[in-house]
Amino acid sequence: MKALTFSSFGDSSVLTYQEVPAPIIQSHEVLIEMKAIGLNFADIYRRKGNYHLEGAAPYILGYEGAGIITQIGEDVSGLNVGQRVAFADVPNANAEQVAAPSDRVIPLPDEISFEVGASLLLQGLTAHYLTRDSYAIQPRDLVLIHAAAGGVGQLLTQIVHSHGAVPIGLTSSKEKALIAKENGCEEVFLYSDDWVEQILTVTNNRGVDVVYESIGTTLMNSFDVTKVRGTVVFYGMTGGDPVAVDPRFLMDTSKTLTGGDLWNVLTSDEERIRRAGELFSWVISNQLHVSNPTSFPLAEGARAHDYLESRKSTGKILLIP
Repeated sequence: MKALTFSSFGDSSVLTYQEVPAPIIQSHEVLIEMKAIGLNFADIYRRKGNYHLEGAAPYILGYEGAGIITQIGEDVSGLNVGQRVAFADVPNANAEQVAAPSDRVIPLPDEISFEVGASLLLQGLTAHYLTRDSYAIQPRDLVLIHAAAGGVGQLLTQIVHSHGAVPIGLTSSKEKALIAKENGCEEVFLYSDDWVEQILTVTNNRGVDVVYESIGTTLMNSFDVTKVRGTVVFYGMTGGDPVAVDPRFLMDTSKTLTGGDLWNVLTSDEERIRRAGELFSWVISNQLHVSNPTSFPLAEGARAHDYLESRKSTGKILLIP
């Protein structure tokens, strides 16, 4: 089979589309013929050597995708050959075939396409736990969403809005600001402007109830616009590492800093299926809209990486085998 691989760390030029041995499934696994693969910043970090990798080169990136089961291990129950499925946390997804542990496979409803399945799970499950577990959104909450035109940001905005809260967005351009507004942001501010002052002005110096912070370097600015007894949810650092936070600062301001990581939430197949099922139902009932992805052939994965790193993208990027 063909796969997108790399043998040394670096920029996108280290990626090679080549023939590799097809996976041999174990008794608890299923073999999936991939139809769509999600590209994420974690893939960039792994390619650069920022994340730990297991095994030996050539390495295969990717953890998210959708496809059709073609083979089932002898200890697997509840899944069938020919079944449409997706996953959010199975390694080596940048390939034509993937061996997946059965407890990490999520059945796809007929109404959900492979493209939507591969676009929705990682970012959608992230938005789901952020608004349910990290901070439970309440009606009329003022909610600041960093990178509001990005994949997670668009879904966060819609979920926040559907809960009767008020989403406020931050984006890097006027074009992205329009996308954030289309998804439900009532106000959108640009990183290049004095957004701290602008947000304090529109909230009458009260501040917002919660900030969903995914940039990292903007952490203290996020605290500046958070109300007394408000919350900052730190779940990403696409802009770089945040500064250290003194616990005395949290005590003095009565503000809460909490973290979020999807893998501490998806602890069982029941959790995966329950949370994904809620996302699927929202999509099917048109309560949640997944924007059209930008697709690249898997063979042109380097171009897809460059596009993601350019930060010009506003929705999901897919690799198609």
